[in-house]
Amino acid sequence: MSRIGRLPVNLPDGVSAVIDNNVLTVKSNKGSLTLDIPSVIKVNVNEKVINVERLNEEKHTRQLHGTTRANIHNMVVGVSDGFKKELIMKGTGYKAELAGKKLIMYVGYSHPINMDIPEGIKVEVGGNNNTSVTVSGINKQVVGQFSALIRGTRLPEPYKGKGVMYTTEHVRRKEGKKAGK
Repeated sequence: MSRIGRLPVNLPDGVSAVIDNNVLTVKSNKGSLTLDIPSVIKVNVNEKVINVERLNEEKHTRQLHGTTRANIHNMVVGVSDGFKKELIMKGTGYKAELAGKKLIMYVGYSHPINMDIPEGIKVEVGGNNNTSVTVSGINKQVVGQFSALIRGTRLPEPYKGKGVMYTTEHVRRKEGKKAGK
Protein backbone atom coordinates (compact mmCIF):
# COMPACT_ATOMS: atom_id res chain seq x y z
CA MET A 1 0.00 0.00 0.00
CA SER A 2 1.28 3.46 -0.84
CA ARG A 3 2.16 5.36 2.30
CA ILE A 4 1.28 8.68 0.68
CA GLY A 5 -1.69 7.44 -1.33
CA ARG A 6 -3.57 5.98 1.62
CA LEU A 7 -3.56 9.26 3.59
CA PRO A 8 -6.84 11.19 3.43
CA VAL A 9 -6.88 14.78 2.17
CA ASN A 10 -8.78 17.03 4.58
CA LEU A 11 -10.78 19.91 3.13
CA PRO A 12 -10.51 23.13 5.17
CA ASP A 13 -13.46 25.46 5.68
CA GLY A 14 -14.44 27.32 2.52
CA VAL A 15 -13.03 24.67 0.17
CA SER A 16 -15.30 22.34 -1.80
CA ALA A 17 -14.47 19.41 -4.08
CA VAL A 18 -16.62 17.81 -6.79
CA ILE A 19 -15.79 14.83 -9.03
CA ASP A 20 -17.53 14.43 -12.38
CA ASN A 21 -16.47 12.00 -15.16
CA ASN A 22 -12.99 11.42 -13.65
CA VAL A 23 -12.36 15.18 -13.38
CA LEU A 24 -11.86 16.54 -9.87
CA THR A 25 -12.62 20.24 -9.32
CA VAL A 26 -11.51 21.97 -6.12
CA LYS A 27 -12.98 25.45 -5.49
CA SER A 28 -12.67 28.24 -2.96
CA ASN A 29 -12.93 32.02 -2.95
CA LYS A 30 -9.34 32.25 -4.32
CA GLY A 31 -10.18 30.26 -7.47
CA SER A 32 -10.65 26.74 -8.76
CA LEU A 33 -8.34 23.99 -10.02
CA THR A 34 -9.14 20.83 -11.98
CA LEU A 35 -7.35 17.50 -12.28
CA ASP A 36 -7.99 14.60 -14.67
CA ILE A 37 -8.04 11.42 -12.59
CA PRO A 38 -6.53 8.31 -14.26
CA SER A 39 -9.04 5.54 -14.97
CA VAL A 40 -7.22 3.08 -12.65
CA ILE A 41 -7.61 5.41 -9.64
CA LYS A 42 -10.86 5.95 -7.72
CA VAL A 43 -11.44 9.18 -5.78
CA ASN A 44 -14.12 9.39 -3.08
CA VAL A 45 -15.24 12.87 -2.03
CA ASN A 46 -17.05 13.16 1.31
CA GLU A 47 -18.05 16.28 3.25
CA LYS A 48 -14.57 17.22 4.51
CA VAL A 49 -12.33 14.36 3.32
CA ILE A 50 -11.04 13.11 -0.02
CA ASN A 51 -9.83 9.48 -0.21
CA VAL A 52 -7.81 8.04 -3.09
CA GLU A 53 -7.95 4.29 -3.89
CA ARG A 54 -6.43 2.18 -6.63
CA LEU A 55 -8.43 -0.41 -8.56
CA ASN A 56 -5.66 -2.97 -9.14
CA GLU A 57 -2.13 -3.81 -7.99
CA GLU A 58 -0.17 -3.25 -11.21
CA LYS A 59 3.08 -1.31 -10.95
CA HIS A 60 1.83 1.66 -12.97
CA THR A 61 -1.32 1.89 -10.83
CA ARG A 62 0.72 1.84 -7.64
CA GLN A 63 2.87 4.67 -9.03
CA LEU A 64 -0.17 6.77 -9.88
CA HIS A 65 -1.76 6.21 -6.45
CA GLY A 66 0.60 8.39 -4.42
CA THR A 67 1.11 10.90 -7.23
CA THR A 68 -2.62 11.50 -7.63
CA ARG A 69 -3.07 11.96 -3.89
CA ALA A 70 -0.15 14.42 -3.75
CA ASN A 71 -1.58 16.41 -6.68
CA ILE A 72 -4.98 16.58 -4.98
CA HIS A 73 -3.35 17.72 -1.73
CA ASN A 74 -1.45 20.46 -3.60
CA MET A 75 -4.72 21.61 -5.19
CA VAL A 76 -6.42 21.88 -1.79
CA VAL A 77 -3.47 23.76 -0.26
CA GLY A 78 -3.32 26.04 -3.30
CA VAL A 79 -6.95 27.14 -3.23
CA SER A 80 -6.92 27.57 0.56
CA ASP A 81 -3.50 29.13 1.29
CA GLY A 82 -1.72 29.56 -2.04
CA PHE A 83 1.93 29.09 -2.93
CA LYS A 84 4.73 31.64 -2.91
CA LYS A 85 8.35 31.71 -4.11
CA GLU A 86 10.72 34.56 -3.32
CA LEU A 87 13.80 35.32 -5.40
CA ILE A 88 16.59 37.83 -4.92
CA MET A 89 19.00 39.34 -7.45
CA LYS A 90 22.60 39.97 -6.48
CA GLY A 91 24.96 41.84 -8.75
CA THR A 92 25.85 45.33 -9.90
CA GLY A 93 22.90 46.83 -11.76
CA TYR A 94 20.68 43.77 -11.29
CA LYS A 95 17.03 44.78 -10.91
CA ALA A 96 13.52 43.94 -12.05
CA GLU A 97 10.43 45.95 -12.90
CA LEU A 98 6.84 45.29 -13.91
CA ALA A 99 5.30 46.71 -17.08
CA GLY A 100 1.70 45.54 -17.38
CA LYS A 101 1.74 41.75 -17.86
CA LYS A 102 5.51 41.62 -18.39
CA LEU A 103 8.42 41.23 -16.01
CA ILE A 104 11.49 43.09 -17.21
CA MET A 105 14.81 42.05 -15.68
CA TYR A 106 18.24 43.60 -15.96
CA VAL A 107 20.69 40.87 -15.00
CA GLY A 108 24.03 41.81 -16.53
CA TYR A 109 23.33 41.24 -20.22
CA SER A 110 23.54 43.95 -22.88
CA HIS A 111 19.75 43.82 -23.18
CA PRO A 112 16.85 43.48 -20.72
CA ILE A 113 15.07 40.13 -20.36
CA ASN A 114 11.29 40.38 -20.99
CA MET A 115 9.09 37.61 -19.59
CA ASP A 116 5.32 37.29 -20.03
CA ILE A 117 3.57 36.61 -16.71
CA PRO A 118 1.26 33.53 -17.00
CA GLU A 119 -2.43 33.68 -16.12
CA GLY A 120 -3.23 33.07 -12.46
CA ILE A 121 0.18 34.25 -11.25
CA LYS A 122 0.83 37.39 -9.24
CA VAL A 123 4.33 38.87 -9.41
CA GLU A 124 5.57 41.57 -7.04
CA VAL A 125 8.85 43.46 -7.30
CA GLY A 126 10.34 45.17 -4.28
CA GLY A 127 13.24 45.29 -1.93
CA ASN A 128 16.22 47.57 -2.01
CA ASN A 129 16.56 48.92 -5.60
CA ASN A 130 13.91 46.45 -6.89
CA THR A 131 16.15 43.42 -6.41
CA SER A 132 13.56 41.00 -4.97
CA VAL A 133 10.80 39.24 -6.89
CA THR A 134 7.87 37.39 -5.30
CA VAL A 135 5.83 34.94 -7.38
CA SER A 136 2.53 33.73 -5.90
CA GLY A 137 -0.56 31.85 -7.06
CA ILE A 138 -2.83 28.88 -6.42
CA ASN A 139 -1.22 26.39 -8.82
CA LYS A 140 2.01 24.96 -7.38
CA GLN A 141 3.31 23.76 -10.74
CA VAL A 142 2.86 27.12 -12.49
CA VAL A 143 4.39 29.09 -9.58
CA GLY A 144 7.41 26.77 -9.45
CA GLN A 145 7.90 26.73 -13.22
CA PHE A 146 7.78 30.52 -13.59
CA SER A 147 10.13 30.94 -10.62
CA ALA A 148 12.56 28.49 -12.22
CA LEU A 149 12.42 30.44 -15.50
CA ILE A 150 13.23 33.68 -13.63
CA ARG A 151 16.14 31.99 -11.84
CA GLY A 152 17.33 30.49 -15.12
CA THR A 153 17.94 33.91 -16.67
CA ARG A 154 21.15 34.24 -14.64
CA LEU A 155 22.06 31.26 -12.47
CA PRO A 156 24.02 32.02 -9.28
CA GLU A 157 27.74 31.62 -9.71
CA PRO A 158 30.03 30.41 -6.93
CA TYR A 159 32.96 32.84 -7.20
CA LYS A 160 31.39 36.27 -6.71
CA GLY A 161 27.93 35.14 -5.59
CA LYS A 162 26.15 37.04 -8.36
CA GLY A 163 22.94 35.87 -10.02
CA VAL A 164 19.26 35.25 -9.39
CA MET A 165 18.55 32.88 -6.51
CA TYR A 166 15.80 31.83 -4.15
CA THR A 167 15.88 33.49 -0.74
CA THR A 168 16.09 30.05 0.91
CA GLU A 169 18.92 28.92 -1.38
CA HIS A 170 22.49 28.76 -0.15
CA VAL A 171 25.11 29.28 -2.84
CA ARG A 172 28.28 27.45 -1.96
CA ARG A 173 31.16 29.85 -2.53
CA LYS A 174 34.47 28.85 -4.06
CA GLU A 175 37.87 30.38 -3.54
CA GLY A 176 39.37 32.08 -6.58
CA LYS A 177 42.91 31.78 -7.88
CA LYS A 178 45.69 32.51 -5.43
CA ALA A 179 47.94 35.34 -6.55
CA GLY A 180 51.65 34.50 -6.77
CA LYS A 181 51.84 31.31 -4.69
